[in-house]
Amino acid sequence: MGKGKKKTGKQHSKEWFEALLIALVFATIIRMFIVESYRIPTSSMEKTLLAGDFLFVNKYVYGAKVPFTDFRLPRIDTVDRGDIIVFKFPQDRSLNYIKRCVAVSGDILEIKDRVIFVNGKKAALPPHTQFLGDMLPDGYPDQLVFPKYSGFNKDNYGPIRIPKKGDVVKLDQENYHFYADLIQEEGHSIGITGERILVDGKPAETYVVEQNYFFVMGDNRDNSLDSRFWGFLPERDLIGQALMVYWSWNPDISLLEPVEKLSSIRWQRTGLMVH
Repeated sequence: MGKGKKKTGKQHSKEWFEALLIALVFATIIRMFIVESYRIPTSSMEKTLLAGDFLFVNKYVYGAKVPFTDFRLPRIDTVDRGDIIVFKFPQDRSLNYIKRCVAVSGDILEIKDRVIFVNGKKAALPPHTQFLGDMLPDGYPDQLVFPKYSGFNKDNYGPIRIPKKGDVVKLDQENYHFYADLIQEEGHSIGITGERILVDGKPAETYVVEQNYFFVMGDNRDNSLDSRFWGFLPERDLIGQALMVYWSWNPDISLLEPVEKLSSIRWQRTGLMVH
């Protein structure tokens, strides 16, 4: 019987290269459409999530977006109140943010003395919610809060309706600042001439909302740049739902010495499910 030919070094190299290429393709597909890693950069979700936590984010649950397009794969679930979600920051889409959804499309949201009400019902506080600043009383407006000139502040807000696809909203000078960013987000121009509202250069008394929106907040309520300050989260900017902390380290501890590197690791947070 004849002996099989031995593989040459070149053949071995080719096989290794092909295996590496296949692994790279699968890793890229998984990262684009299934699960991606995300690092918590700030304290806006403390104490639920800490700066220095590394998360796995479920991208397919809401329908992963195909890169360089607005097309999404079929979703297996919708965003629910209470979900912790990662999304493109609408005011700078080069940044990823993470917040908790407190109201979905079509909900009526109101905050009274820091207590959230959704559709008239009191919403339970997440377990690790914290308030570090003084509470602002009702009737004490904050001009940094969305929308401009609303008279709202971070602790007393609304009531407002979260826009839903298909909503027909009235346009006038009173609610111009409420819908102006949304209309521009959906690809239209908007302006005021005298007492008339112009959309795409034409007088308009109403506008039909083209996509769903969400209202999100950080669990660290007094240290969170969230929907109270920049408005509604468009559905198109969803990335995925936070799943699990797979690694965590304290960024405030110096990493100059090996012992300090080891002490900076938060071993107890490894494998922590996010909710």
